[in-house]
Amino acid sequence: MPDRNPRRWLILGVLCLSLLVAVIDNMVLNIAIPSLIRDLGASSSDIQWIIDSYILVFAGLLLIAGSISDRFGRRRGLVIGLTVFGGASVLATLCQTPGQLIAVRGLMGVGAAFLMPGTLSILTTVFDDDERKKAIAIWSSVLMLGALGGPAAGGVLLQHFWWGSVFLMNIPIAVLGIVAALLIIPESRGPAGRPDVVGALLSMVGTTALVWGVINSAKEGWSAAQTVGGFVVAVIVLAMFAVWERRVAEPMLPLSLFRNRNFAGASLSVVLLSFSAGGMLLALTQYLQFVLGFEPAKAGLAFIPMIVTTMICNGLGVVIDKKFGARVALTAGLLLMAAGFGVIASLEPGDGFIYLAIAMVVMGAGSGVAGPAAVGTLLGALPPERAGVGSAVNDTVQQVGAALSVAVLGSVLAAAYRASMPSDVAGQARESIGDALRIAAQTGDAALAQLAKNAFVDALSLTALVGVVGGVAAAVVAASILRPQPPSARPDPTPGEPPAVPDAAAVAAER
Repeated sequence: MPDRNPRRWLILGVLCLSLLVAVIDNMVLNIAIPSLIRDLGASSSDIQWIIDSYILVFAGLLLIAGSISDRFGRRRGLVIGLTVFGGASVLATLCQTPGQLIAVRGLMGVGAAFLMPGTLSILTTVFDDDERKKAIAIWSSVLMLGALGGPAAGGVLLQHFWWGSVFLMNIPIAVLGIVAALLIIPESRGPAGRPDVVGALLSMVGTTALVWGVINSAKEGWSAAQTVGGFVVAVIVLAMFAVWERRVAEPMLPLSLFRNRNFAGASLSVVLLSFSAGGMLLALTQYLQFVLGFEPAKAGLAFIPMIVTTMICNGLGVVIDKKFGARVALTAGLLLMAAGFGVIASLEPGDGFIYLAIAMVVMGAGSGVAGPAAVGTLLGALPPERAGVGSAVNDTVQQVGAALSVAVLGSVLAAAYRASMPSDVAGQARESIGDALRIAAQTGDAALAQLAKNAFVDALSLTALVGVVGGVAAAVVAASILRPQPPSARPDPTPGEPPAVPDAAAVAAER
C-alpha cells in the first residue's frame, strides 16, 4: 500500500473548520430574515436580493476560483477565501441599509467562491480512493454539526442583540482557519500552464447570466424580458465557452471530464438533489416561524432531527457504498429524500411539529446515505491536476440547482398560497404569509391570520410534490448512469509533501 500523508486527518479537521464559516452564515441568514424585516426595514425584494447576491457572485466565480487555485496553489486559494469572507463579515455588522448588506453579501460570495472548492480539492489530493468517501462522510457530519449549532447560537444572539451580531460568529472561525491552514495544510497545485483568460471570462458571464435568469424568474416570471434575456445570454455564452474549451490547447475546464459517466452522472444527481432541497428548506423556515410561531432560537433547534439523522446516516452511507457500490447508496438515499418530501406533501394545517419532525428524519436519512456517495464519486473521477476546477464544478452545479430550486419552488409556493387564500382577501395579505400576519397583527384580525396559516400549509404541501419528483428523477439518473469505479493505480502523495504533478504525457494518456 502506498504511503499516506500522516497529517491527513488533521488536515481534514482544518478543512472542516474553514468551511464552517460559509455553512453557519447561510443557515443563520434564514433564521435572521424576520429580524432583517423588522430592524433593517428590508422588504421582501430586499430579502430576496440579500440571499441572491451571494448566490449570483458565488456561482459566477466558482470555476474561475477553482482554476486559479489549481494554478497558483489550493492552500493559497483557501486562505484568500477565508480572508475575504471574514473581512466581509466584519463589514456586514456595520451595514445600515438593505442595499449595503446586499453589496456585502456579494463580497461574501467572492470569498466563498475560493473557499469551497479549496476545501474539496485539498481533500481530494490528500486522501486516496480507499479513504476519500470516509473522509467526505466525516466532513459532511462536521458541517451538519455546524449547521445545527449555527442557527441555535444565531437565534440566541437575535433574541438578545441586533441582527448584525449573527455575522460576528464568522470572524473568529475565519481567523482560526487561516492560521491552521498556513501551519498544517501543505501547498498543492496542478501543472503550470498558460492561463485560460478567455475561458475564465466566458464561464463567469455565462454562469452569472444563467443564475440571474433563474433568480429573476422568481421575481418577474418566466416570460419577463429580463428572465428570457438572462437565459438567452447564458445559452449563447456557455455554448461559446464549450466551443472555446474544446479548441484551446490548455483549457480551464477540460470537457473530457463529462465523458466520464460517474462524473457526469454524479453532477446531474447533485443538481436534481439541490433542486429538490434548496427552496424547500427556506419554506420550512417560514413554516416554523410564521405558522408554528417559533422564536428564532427555537426555529434553529427545530432542525435537530434532520441534522442528527444526517450525521448518523453519513457513516451508514459509506458502509452501503463499500458493500453495494455508489449507485445503490446514491439511489437509496435519493429515494429516501423523495419519501421525506412525500411526508411534507401530506401535511395538514393542524399537524404541528411532530409530523414535520418525522419528515425531517426521513429526509436526513436520505441526505446522509446519498451525500458521501455523490460527492465521493464525483471527486474520485477527477485527475489530481484538475482537483480544484473539478471541485468547483461540484459546487457550481449545487448552486445552480439551489438557485433553480428557490426560483421554481418559490414561484410554486407563492402561486399556491395566493390560490389557497379566499377570494374576498385582497391586497398584500394575498402576496405572502408575512404580509398577511403583519396586517392581522395591526388590525387585530385573528381570522385573517388563521386563513393565511392554513393557505401557507396547503401551498407547502403542494410545493413538496415538486421535491418528490426531483428526488425520484435524481434516483433514476443515479441508477441508470453510474458505473462501478475501477481501482485507482495512481500513487498517493508522499507523507508531508504535496501531491506530485504528473507530466504531460501521463496526463494525455489518462485522458
